[in-house]
Amino acid sequence: MMFSYDTIREMNETELGIYTYITANLDKIPFMTIRELSGAVHVSTSTVLRFCNTAGFEKYAEFKEAVQSEKEGIMNTPPQEDLKEILQYMTGTNTSAFEEKIESAAALIRKADTVIFAGQGSSGTLAKYGARYFTNLGKFSVGLEDTFYPVGNNFPHGGALVVLSESGETKEVNNFVLQFRKKDFSILSITNSPHSTLAKLSDWNISYMMNHERINGGFNATTQVPVLFIMETIARRIDPCGGFVDKKNTL
Repeated sequence: MMFSYDTIREMNETELGIYTYITANLDKIPFMTIRELSGAVHVSTSTVLRFCNTAGFEKYAEFKEAVQSEKEGIMNTPPQEDLKEILQYMTGTNTSAFEEKIESAAALIRKADTVIFAGQGSSGTLAKYGARYFTNLGKFSVGLEDTFYPVGNNFPHGGALVVLSESGETKEVNNFVLQFRKKDFSILSITNSPHSTLAKLSDWNISYMMNHERINGGFNATTQVPVLFIMETIARRIDPCGGFVDKKNTL
């Protein structure tokens, strides 16, 4: 890395502006003159040169060569093993089939007067996050991380229940879903397996199908990144005024 953490921390506002532009345009910098770069960041050429000096380069040409090397290093660095599966998943979502599922889920939630997110354990924590995220984007939602929560007369008839469960086989969660079914709630589940019991109990299911991982004596370490991605993507498709958010701004 050309810039250490300590160097970045000590940068002033102007230097941070130059740094931010450079890191966002690594492919352009090797072909820009010092005058072009100074114009792009709205500072003088002497300010850019001082910035290069701060980075340890006497001349701008030397700095550009270092940027080119940095760019090539990033391009030639393979992803870490623990990131490959996530990257493959993200790439695989760029399909019409995935988009149809997302839009169907968005339509379901948009029409519902009552929206509840629920899960148990780490999925319960994600449910609370999902409810807050949807509320931030204009669709008020409630997050429950306790699937023993008494349903009874505490909830009106009709609505949407978004259930999160990696395995889709947690008995308490599935019983919770059955209670909401009796109250005419539409059920959307996000699970790791499309063949799980929860998926079968649901009206709609979105599954991410990541490798199941257990560590430290059986604790679930299966990545939950796809769950966050799915919830946020659905939320960004919902327009409280009645339409879908522009997809060009969401993927």
